[in-house]
Amino acid sequence: MGIRAMKFNFKIQPFQTEATENIVRVFNGQYKQDRISYRRDSGFVEADEKTMFDADDETGYHNAAIEIDDAGLLKNVREIQAESNIKLSPALVKELGAVSLDVEMETGTGKTYVYIKTMFELHKRYGWSKYIVVAPSIAIREGVKKSFEITQEHFMDLYGSKARFFVYNSGNLHQLDEFSQSSGINVMIINIQAFATSLKEDGRSKESRIIYSKRDEFGSRRPIDVIKANRPIIILDEPQKMGGLATQNALKNNFNPLFSLNYSATHKSAHNLVYVLDALDAFQKKLVKKIEVKGFEIKCESQVIMSPLRTTRENVTPRGSLGG
Repeated sequence: MGIRAMKFNFKIQPFQTEATENIVRVFNGQYKQDRISYRRDSGFVEADEKTMFDADDETGYHNAAIEIDDAGLLKNVREIQAESNIKLSPALVKELGAVSLDVEMETGTGKTYVYIKTMFELHKRYGWSKYIVVAPSIAIREGVKKSFEITQEHFMDLYGSKARFFVYNSGNLHQLDEFSQSSGINVMIINIQAFATSLKEDGRSKESRIIYSKRDEFGSRRPIDVIKANRPIIILDEPQKMGGLATQNALKNNFNPLFSLNYSATHKSAHNLVYVLDALDAFQKKLVKKIEVKGFEIKCESQVIMSPLRTTRENVTPRGSLGG
């Protein structure tokens, strides 16, 4: 008797849809452009080399450029902020690509699910298909990979397609060709430790030598050039744990991103904030069991002022969500 695979049932939470919509609406006015192709450098592939892609097809697909100007993007951002009771951004923040957007979600409310859903919506409405998810640790990277695995059928039911995803491995560079050649949703998942040294072009690590040098096993091409050609959308999972501005600059200079999305409960650096689900919101929506209120004292002569600080306790992942 065969073992029946477990199937997960997901119920989409309204706040997850709202967070996704707020990201997608930033680009209102962008025309959908499917299958934007370019001539891919396929290098020199040995005749007996077996790969999952068509080595003779030099066609690659990259994310279409953003057609909206800075003023239009800022207008969209501010409209979303006004509707969501978020302080209006005075200017567009462009640390990574055309705009860097922040989503603030309390731990355990399903931010991983939200950014996967956002990929599908961005692809559906604008045709963007190349994504790189950057995780701060191997453990979180593996959690992201698992999230993609268990939501495959769910998103297939919703959108009629599946995302192709893989964990970057310098020992399996031909995955980059598959990433480039496919016109569907393609996701590369990497952790900061795996490429931190490889982002230094003059670095001496093995990863640095591989990503910046022409590789015989990669058809005499530089892997970094293959990544850049796709104009990927960068998703930073817990960016406050990634070394700050130095990492952002390295990603910007080396990956040539279209724009970036930052997902965290505690953002260290502020960009253009477009969605907030804080501890109190999560409690009121019954997404966590309880919150613990702490306080501090400010002594002003004879007056003592108590000021509450909210912190969460006992997070509960809601049905249809993925923790994180």
